[in-house]
Amino acid sequence: MGILQSLTIRRPDDWHLHLRGGSALAAVLGFTTEHFARALIMPNLKPPVTNWDMAWEYYESIRALAKQKGRGLNFKPLMTLYLTDKTTPEDIAEAKKAGLVIAAKLYPANATTNSAEGVTDIKKLVPVFRKMAEVEMVLCIHGETLVSESFGDDTRNGRVGQLRREAVFLKESLKWIVHNFPSLKIVLEHITTREAVRFVEKAPPNVAATITAHHLLETLDAVFESHHNKCMPTLKEEPHRQALLDAATSGNPKFFAGTDSAPHAKSAKETACGCAGCFTAIDALALYATAFEERHALNRLEGFLSDFGADFYGLSRNTDTITIRRQEWKIPNEVPFGDGELLVPFWAGRELHWKTD
Repeated sequence: MGILQSLTIRRPDDWHLHLRGGSALAAVLGFTTEHFARALIMPNLKPPVTNWDMAWEYYESIRALAKQKGRGLNFKPLMTLYLTDKTTPEDIAEAKKAGLVIAAKLYPANATTNSAEGVTDIKKLVPVFRKMAEVEMVLCIHGETLVSESFGDDTRNGRVGQLRREAVFLKESLKWIVHNFPSLKIVLEHITTREAVRFVEKAPPNVAATITAHHLLETLDAVFESHHNKCMPTLKEEPHRQALLDAATSGNPKFFAGTDSAPHAKSAKETACGCAGCFTAIDALALYATAFEERHALNRLEGFLSDFGADFYGLSRNTDTITIRRQEWKIPNEVPFGDGELLVPFWAGRELHWKTD
């Protein structure tokens, strides 16, 4: 049997995407609309998208630009609300009734980009979680704990080290949520550790996880090689990458694609404390194909990219197709990012052996 030269799959969805706003949105949107039918849009703007009116305004701005971006006329943004300590059950009910919003995002305060207004105490959201379960709205979680009261081996004076933040969150927070809200659909986003893989595998069917291309392809060493590999949660060591590859290529429908493509201007990344986020939307499908080929599992790529996420969110699968071809090409070193800024993609300057039509 010869080497596979092309792979045609059902058009995929991106279940975790950052688009920003303004000129940044205009600069990056086309990379997603070219390849994906739908994307779950993250709400951590400035100010964050905390209610239905703001979600509608953001949706309209995306749709208006999408109509100018090739396939964008058929692209559907799926909206999320940003949970804060002040979110009410009424906010959830209104958003669900009005439509467009299919999920709410829990950011622990200060865990990642634009999360200063995030949740300081998960237990304050008990009424919100109850309402979400009642109206069947998915809870998406950035699963990291920055400060722990346990003062165990994972902490120093209560502060949790970056490499252990996900594992501590599973133990101290997610376990509690899953136990107390058994009918609430939960997506643990951009998982990075063996512990997260095992947690999701053992959890009830209402718990799933997204996995990014960059966490499948790189390890912690890459963070020290380039500012543009810095992300939150941070890349982990090789055993964790292998566990993520196991999960992604397993055919287990609890694991599906969410790129967490997160654009930041080159000038904002290349500083002593550069912004966290990897821009992978330039050809996320080629990056995922590269990871799956490492495991000789390209036959399972369609389920991961196109089927399992739609099924979990209760949406119909897309009906049109897209083709990924074996083709040598080099990821550009940088692309325009609006207002005279530049954006450096993940793996900039690297050669790939797959490219999406």
